[in-house]
Amino acid sequence: MSNQIIQPRRRFLGTAAIGVAVAQLGAISAARAQSMRQPTGGKGATSLGPLKQIDAGVLNVGYAEAGPANGPAVVLLHGWPYDIHAFVDVAPALAAAGYRVVIPHLRGYGTTHFLTEATPRNAQPAALATDVIAFMDALKIDKAIIAGFDWGARSADIVAALWPERCKALVSVSGYLIGSQAAGSAPLPPKAELQWWYQFYFATERGEAGYKKYMHAFARLIWELASPRWKFDDATFDRSAASLDNPDQVAIAIHNYRWRLKLAEGERKFDEIEAKLAQFPDIKVPTITMEGDANGAPHPEPASYAKKFTGKYEHRLISGGIGHNLPQEAPEAFVKAIIDVDRF
Repeated sequence: MSNQIIQPRRRFLGTAAIGVAVAQLGAISAARAQSMRQPTGGKGATSLGPLKQIDAGVLNVGYAEAGPANGPAVVLLHGWPYDIHAFVDVAPALAAAGYRVVIPHLRGYGTTHFLTEATPRNAQPAALATDVIAFMDALKIDKAIIAGFDWGARSADIVAALWPERCKALVSVSGYLIGSQAAGSAPLPPKAELQWWYQFYFATERGEAGYKKYMHAFARLIWELASPRWKFDDATFDRSAASLDNPDQVAIAIHNYRWRLKLAEGERKFDEIEAKLAQFPDIKVPTITMEGDANGAPHPEPASYAKKFTGKYEHRLISGGIGHNLPQEAPEAFVKAIIDVDRF
């Protein structure tokens, strides 16, 4: 692997905070070891506590929060078909290290809802990324470490690339995920196209109806395919699947994948942002990219995107049968990446 490894510049967090964080990580690691002996998918925490709600842009966002209100901010972004519980073990460890952790439900998930019925149920990348900026504005967070996976990693990448003044540092699972409709229209080799079967399914009316009718079964299949060695239990899945029972989930999921294939229109107000993204802008903020060694979902090779990160940068391959939902499958590694990138 040719990725440049950057030695981080040390930042003082406080001896007590570091000690607590290490203890928290140790507890997670022990729970993970137990789950490997008795595969249930659980690790430690089962809840993120009572959710909060806040108006942010076109949304009223449901979010979890942990840690001191005056701590360095960390925004954690989930993907599809997952939810904020992907960070159920990450949040308490970061909070123990002194961070203010905020985890929003994306549009179409959980308790997040549109403020008006007239707002298009749009899930193009620019819309999802501007949701992050609006959310930070609503919470008066000027700058944060932004970390995510799947759709969340794409939004995190976009914020880091286009609004670097708002992103102190970045942790992105599967690396550089900024794309465009033109790039998405280019045919791939047959084996690569096969991995995107659900995108083509969603392009049809039958696919939309099928997702609506069998949503939880569909989501569970995606979990299993994307993380083939993750032995999650029913309770772990059900906790996150409940967030899909949002009245806008079908519209948001379908629009996201149809937009990629030019089968759905976006909003004109995002044209300028999408034009910038189509140029595949470099990301200059300090970054750690991550990949699980058993990721069954479509994802680029690290060597293909390493040069897009022009600031302090490191890539980490996480071993042990870790799949697509890296924060939930390997929370200790995800927490360590956030603490480490903050010291770059």
